[in-house]
Amino acid sequence: MKLQQASEVFIPLIEQELRACIPSLADEGDAFAGMMHYHMGWSDEHFQPTVARTGKRLRPLLTLLSCQAAGGSPQKALPAAAAVEIIHNFSLIHDDIEDRSATRRGRRTVWSLWGEAQAINTGDAMFVLAHLALQRLPIYGVPEHCVVSALRALDEACLALCYGQHLDLTFETMPEVSTDAYMTMITGKTAALLGCAMELGALVALNDLSTAKRYRSVGEMLGLAFQIQDDILGVWGEPEITGKPVADDLRSRKKTLPVIYVLSRENDARAMRLRHIYSQDTLSEADIAETIAILDEAGAKQQAEQLASHYLNEALAGIDNLQMETQSNEALRELALSVVQRAS
Repeated sequence: MKLQQASEVFIPLIEQELRACIPSLADEGDAFAGMMHYHMGWSDEHFQPTVARTGKRLRPLLTLLSCQAAGGSPQKALPAAAAVEIIHNFSLIHDDIEDRSATRRGRRTVWSLWGEAQAINTGDAMFVLAHLALQRLPIYGVPEHCVVSALRALDEACLALCYGQHLDLTFETMPEVSTDAYMTMITGKTAALLGCAMELGALVALNDLSTAKRYRSVGEMLGLAFQIQDDILGVWGEPEITGKPVADDLRSRKKTLPVIYVLSRENDARAMRLRHIYSQDTLSEADIAETIAILDEAGAKQQAEQLASHYLNEALAGIDNLQMETQSNEALRELALSVVQRAS
């Protein structure tokens, strides 16, 4: 099965399951469900139905492809697919508050429209809904003891995600961050949930934790490649494609990989200048332009691309080592390649 074919089959099923797991709008004044629908791209800010950008649905697609690759029926893993996507979106709502991001996917963020308190509450509700989604697995014929294992895997990934976000926020006030510390951060912030997505798919198919953890390892390698590519797009991505302002990560003075590469250079004039720029409370447009020029001159983009390619190759090798049937292998390989080749 090609990735395009798998997406055409699975994405509508994922959307259907997501809508079954998230409360429907009781009426036009139902702001509680309305904020969730808005964030998911299903409604506008007045809670009227709309067609907006919903994200790539990468994580739930990974769950279903992993289930199929492990010899299971992808439909049985739909509640798990919905759970990881809802967790991902819970984290995005909270990240937007913590990062003061006013836009996501080309639209205003939940907190920028309805305030921080309501956004926190909306994110908390989605965290709970993700767990309730996973508890729908028995409806699809998954044994109860398997559901308990799935819930534990999801909670472990959530804890890792929160730790990764903790480090990311901490790094903003640190003058320098090592590459090792950065890798620890993205292992939690991004790789853990992609690993969980693949683990849950394999767990539903096989009900075997040891094999499911092999799938998780592949997903984690893919997650590392994904986050490094995200860092590249955070500096050099096109706003009309990414849905975020140009160089948004630099405005937040985030210690992304390209920045870390330059800051780690001792007795380097470009590193010293970048440290000075990042020491300021706010950055002007001239500061942003100069920072991008420094990163370009230092070859930071190329270095980040090389590391992303390294982890992509690790993920591809892991997919091959799982010895899946040919069609599932092909679709997962295509999906892995799309992670590093994406423009948004």
